[in-house]
This record gives sequence, structure tokens and C-alpha cells, in this order.
Amino acid sequence: MAQFHENLISPEQAVTLDGLFACRVRRSQQRPAYQYYDKATKSWSSLTWGDMGHAVAAWQQAMRGENLARGGRVAVQLRNCPEWVMFDQAAMSLGLVTVPLYTDDRPDNIAYILAEADVNVLLVQDASRWRRLAEVVGNEGPLKRVLLLEDGDAARALAAEDDRIRLVPDWLPKTAGELQARTDGDPHALASIVYTSGTTGRPKGVMLSHHNMLSVAHGALTLLDCYEEDVFLSFLPLSHTLERTGGYYLCIMTGSCVAYARSVAQLGEDLVAIRPTAMIAVPRIFERVYGRIADQMAKKGGMAQKLFNLTVRIGWQRFQHSQGRGGWPIGNLLWPLLKRLVADKVTAKLGGRLRVTVSGGAALNEEIARVFLALGVPIVQGYGLTETSPVISVNPLQDNVPASVGVPIRGVEVRVGDNDELLVRGPGIMQGYWNNHAATAQVIEPDGWLHTGDQARVDEHNHIYITGRIKDILVLSNGEKIPPGDMESAIALDPLVEQVMVIGESRPYLTALLVLDGNNWPPFAQQLGIDPLAPESLHDSKVLNAVARRVRQALKDFPGYAKIRQLYLSLEPWTIEDGLITPTLKVKRAKVLERYGDAVEGMYRGGPAA
Repeated sequence: MAQFHENLISPEQAVTLDGLFACRVRRSQQRPAYQYYDKATKSWSSLTWGDMGHAVAAWQQAMRGENLARGGRVAVQLRNCPEWVMFDQAAMSLGLVTVPLYTDDRPDNIAYILAEADVNVLLVQDASRWRRLAEVVGNEGPLKRVLLLEDGDAARALAAEDDRIRLVPDWLPKTAGELQARTDGDPHALASIVYTSGTTGRPKGVMLSHHNMLSVAHGALTLLDCYEEDVFLSFLPLSHTLERTGGYYLCIMTGSCVAYARSVAQLGEDLVAIRPTAMIAVPRIFERVYGRIADQMAKKGGMAQKLFNLTVRIGWQRFQHSQGRGGWPIGNLLWPLLKRLVADKVTAKLGGRLRVTVSGGAALNEEIARVFLALGVPIVQGYGLTETSPVISVNPLQDNVPASVGVPIRGVEVRVGDNDELLVRGPGIMQGYWNNHAATAQVIEPDGWLHTGDQARVDEHNHIYITGRIKDILVLSNGEKIPPGDMESAIALDPLVEQVMVIGESRPYLTALLVLDGNNWPPFAQQLGIDPLAPESLHDSKVLNAVARRVRQALKDFPGYAKIRQLYLSLEPWTIEDGLITPTLKVKRAKVLERYGDAVEGMYRGGPAA
């Protein structure tokens, strides 16, 4: 590790997030800062910190021309790219507040956020995205300027029709001076409002200060070392607070380079091209790779399968020994051969240089983690909330317990309260929910303890284990949080549906178990030309497709990611007598999952239907 060097900027030196950037530009002018894929040249391009400083200076000058008051809100809806950083840094350096938006969010949801946060300036990827959004945003309201990043005939036509619209190439000055670093930055001033979905109703705006995110990034570095030679591959959206704090601000703090992946679909190619040393991911990425490996092994079978299993077994023993939790593996003499034949082929597909990969946003399956760790992929699981900026804990590389979500980062206190709920306190705790004092008071105690809503236990070595949820929220393997009760209530309004349970915890997509109403089922089936008395009728494609259409209609007002991809239909009601519902008619989710285990696995084995 001699070729790796630390070049940290402390929160005290930075003061604010824009102060952090200005300090990095001064300190590391010629070092690489960002890499991105240039569609025009079909090749990877790079920017130094000096290049970024000049670019942000131009964005500062253009944004200053919008005459926004300090504390004004500006929003960004872009794919990950250097311009995301330029916009964010220019805004914060002028005392403005950034509101990040997901590129795939529903237009009506974004319109609500723009109005609720009183956003004055919006940066959008392209003309087609703004056209969809414009239909629900309208011409009234606080939005005064719309910036379109990508040029083209469609964008210019929109700009000619709407005085609010500017194309970024036209909006930016042709020449700009040096980066202007402010001297009066307040670390406790509001830096960003990040909207996160709750269990019911509209999303809530989490207010995060400069100090919140600076302290968490610095605290994480006390558990995971990062260096200026590190190359991060960024593919989680920057609107996701984990990527923003851990894959953006932390990298400025360490002077590391960030490469922006083209898309999740092209992630495999980008990993090989960029060869990152560090990466932040959600469990779904590892599930996909694991699924491909398992499928390949199943097809090969025989000696290949046995060789893979042997590699995993000995590799896991080696990992445990390296952690001080096991003896020297008996089969260790075979490792050089197994590494060359099996493990190196897996790590090569991930670029071959990964020092650390952080998995967060949802629970990582322990078995999947064990396989990757055994093969030499250094995965550490972490945990946090948007409300905590977001990192609460992470596993150190030298004390990595994959069943846990790690130990608290520096400055963060944790304790287990009533009903085994995990409570946290520290410098990353949000300032509160935007314009929602009641919701803030519900989650933050007067003495600063925040209720996570998660049940947990903490072992004697300070490792945190998440054991359940106070609130019934499903967390998909990509980190999306879904309140199933709201969806179930909507589906159950259909007279054809008697009972319903939405499934998706730590899964790649949502599925549902539906008990159909015994009275309405026969006429429904007969309309489709299906015999309602035939046992196989519930699995007929005509029936499944027709019910799926009704479910989609019931969920039409839910966010785009709240889609049911597979259904399992039954005519046998869940009753108090069979232990599947309570006397108050609440579904016992664990019992239903146990009863329908094979059916549930079948819905995921074949992949999503739509």
C-alpha cells in the first residue's frame, strides 16, 4: 500500500461543503478529479481539480445572474456527471440550498417537491424530460428558470416557446474568472433539502446542513481509509444521500478521483474499463452478479461446480482467519491454484483492483456477502438513513462481520430503546423536516436522539444487527422503501380481491399474494372463457394478465417504483383459525410467508413479468 497517500481535508479546514471543494482545488490542481464517458468521442475523458475549479467559476457567475437570495432553493435532476457537481458547488458557494431530484421519479411527485420547497431554478437533463415535467408544473409558481443541459433542436424549440428556459451552453458565460471562495460560510447553515418517502402521504424534505454531511464523511474515514490515488466508480444516483456523501463529498475530502458509470446496464463494461479501487453499491448489484455466477455454475455442473464450492469454502476460512475468527485453513495450500482458476476470474470482472466496496441502502444477504468475501471481493455492509446524512455505521475492513451493519462511525452514539428500537445521536442528525415541525418532533427527541424505526441489537464488540422494523416498510434490494400497507389497501378496494399481501423485503422487485373473492371469482373467470372450478385456472396466463391489469389500475397513483411484477392467486382465505391473521384481522406477514414460501420463491425464480 506504499503507493497510496493520505491527503485529507478536515471539516474544520473546509468549514462548508463549498469550502471543502475550494480547498481541494487549491491543494490538488493537477490531480485527476472526475472521469466521464464522452458520447461524441465514444471514449472516457477526465477533468483535473483545476479544470473543475474553472468550470464551477463559470457556473457561479451564471447563477449569480439569477439574483437569488441567500437560502434560496435550486433543484437538480441529472444523471451522475461532472455538471451535477458544478451546479451543486456553485449553488452552495452563493449560499443557496440544493434540492436533488431522482431522474426516474414521477412528474407529479417532482412538481410537488418543486412547489413545496419553493424552488426557483431547476437544472434538467434534456428536453424530453422537461416536456413531461412541464405538463404538471405549469407556468405559475416559484420556478423562474429552467436549465436544459443537453443541447439540440428539441431543446432550442422549447426555449423559443418558454422564457424560463435556457440551454446551459448559452446560459454559461464564454469566459469566467477564478473560483470565488466565500469567507463567511456557516457550517450549520442549510445546505440541502433531500426528499424521502414516508409510510403515507407526500414525501418529506430532510434538511441537512454543511456540518451534517462534512462530519459524516469525515467520521466514515475513521473506519475506512481512502487515499488520493483511489478511483471510485459512481453509479448510485447522486440524489441518493449515500452516494452524495460517500461517493462525492468524501472523495473531495480525500482527493480521490470519481468515474461516472454510463448506466447500470453497462456497469460490467465500465468496471473493466475504469478498474476502480472503491465503490458504493446497493445489494441488488451483488445479487445480479451472484445470480449470473450461480447460473453459470449450475449449467457447467460436475467438476466446475465442485471447484467453485471448494474455492468458496477455503476462501471463507481464509477470510475468517484474517479477521481473527478462525484457525488456519487446512486446504490453504490449494489456494494459489483456486485463486487463479476461480477467484481471480470473478474479481477481474469487477476490475481487479477493488480495495473496498460498501453495500448500503438495504440489507445485504449474508450468504451472498460470504461468497464474495471468500472470492476476495472486500464487501463491507453499512447502515444509515437520509435523516442521518446518511451513515450511522459501517464494518471496518479489519473487523468485518457481514451479518452486522458495522460499528458506529466516529461521533455517533447508538442505544436500543423501547421495543428494541435503535436510537442514534450525533453530528449528522438532520435539522428537521422542511415545513413539518410535527413530523420532526415525532422522530427527534428534545435531547437529540433520533428514532430510526428499526429494531436492533448491539453486541459486546459494538457491532449493530438490524433485527426488524417498528414500522412495516419494505426495503427493496436497490434501497427503495415501500409502505406495503398503502398499496395493499388500494388493491383490496377491488371487489375481486378479498385479501392481499405485498412482498419485497430485500428482494429486487415487488410481488403480491392475492386471495380472490369466492363470489366474484366465477363470473370473472367465465368472462375470460376460463372454467372457474378447474384447479389450474388460477395459474392461467389470461387470468394472471387480467388481474395484473386491475392491480396496475389500483396502483396508478403510486410512485413509479411501486409496481407489482408478479402475482400468486389463491381462493383459500387467510383466517384467525389457521393463524394467518390476528383477531383484529391484521395479516401475520411472517406466517403467510412461511405458508406460501414455495409460491413466493417461484415468483422470484422466473424474474419480473412486467
